[in-house]
Amino acid sequence: MVDDTWAGLADQFADGAYATVKGRVRTYVLHRQLLEHLPAPPAPVLDVGGGAGHQSFPLAQAEYEVTLLDPSPAMLEKAGQRLERLPEEVRRRVKLVHAGGENAVEAVSGRRFAGVLCHGVLGYLDHPEPVLDQLCRSAESGGVVSIMAGNARAGAVRPAMERRWEDALAAFDARSEIGVLGLPTRADTVEELGEQLRERGVEPQRWYGVWLFVDWLEFGGAELDPADAERVAAVELEAGRRDPYRQLSRVFHLLGRKG
Repeated sequence: MVDDTWAGLADQFADGAYATVKGRVRTYVLHRQLLEHLPAPPAPVLDVGGGAGHQSFPLAQAEYEVTLLDPSPAMLEKAGQRLERLPEEVRRRVKLVHAGGENAVEAVSGRRFAGVLCHGVLGYLDHPEPVLDQLCRSAESGGVVSIMAGNARAGAVRPAMERRWEDALAAFDARSEIGVLGLPTRADTVEELGEQLRERGVEPQRWYGVWLFVDWLEFGGAELDPADAERVAAVELEAGRRDPYRQLSRVFHLLGRKG
C-alpha cells in the first residue's frame, strides 16, 4: 500500500485553505476562465487530482458531467462529504474515482472527455511527464486541457513579501520551494509547459494568471476582509488577463486544445 500524503492535510486543505478569501478567489477565477474555453454543458469533464471537488463541483452545478479522479482516499472522502451537501440533481452528475493521474486512462476505461483539468498537481511531482501523457490522452479531439501550475518566473515574490530577503534572492533562479502546506513543490514556465503539451498533440490556446494581489497581501501579513471577496475576485480576474500583471501571479492557468 502507498502512504496517503494528504491524509493529514485534507481538513486543512479543504476546510481551511479553500474557505479563505484567497481560496474562494482561486475557485471563482479559475471557474470563469474555464467557462471561456469549455464547450457548453452537459459536456463531460475529467478532473485529475481533483481533491475535494472545489473546482469541479461548481462545473457540476453548471450542469457539466464530472468525473473527479484522485489518488488520496482522504481527499476523496472529503469530496464525498462535500458532495452530500449538494442537491441530488448535482450529485447525479458527479463520479468519484480512486486513482493516480499516471493511471487516469485505465481508471476511466479509456473514455475521452471534452475537458480535462489538472490544477495544482504537477508541482508536487518530480517527474510530471507520465501525468501529462495521461491528461492529453484523456482529451477527446477538440477537447480542452486545463493546467494550473506554479509560476517559475515569480518565485521571489512570496519570500520577498515575507521579508525573507536571502531566500528571495535565491528564488530568482530556483524552481522549488516548501509550499504553504509544508510540502515540497516545483514550478514551471508557461513556455516550457506549453511545449510539453504541444509535443503530446495539444496546442496551447491561452494562459492566465491566478493569485496576484491576494498573495502579496497575505504573504505581507495583511488580513483580507471576507466582505471584500467579490470585489477582490473581480480585480484578480481582470489582472489575470493582462500583462504585466499576470506575469507576476504566483500560479498560472494554461489552456490548450487537442488537435
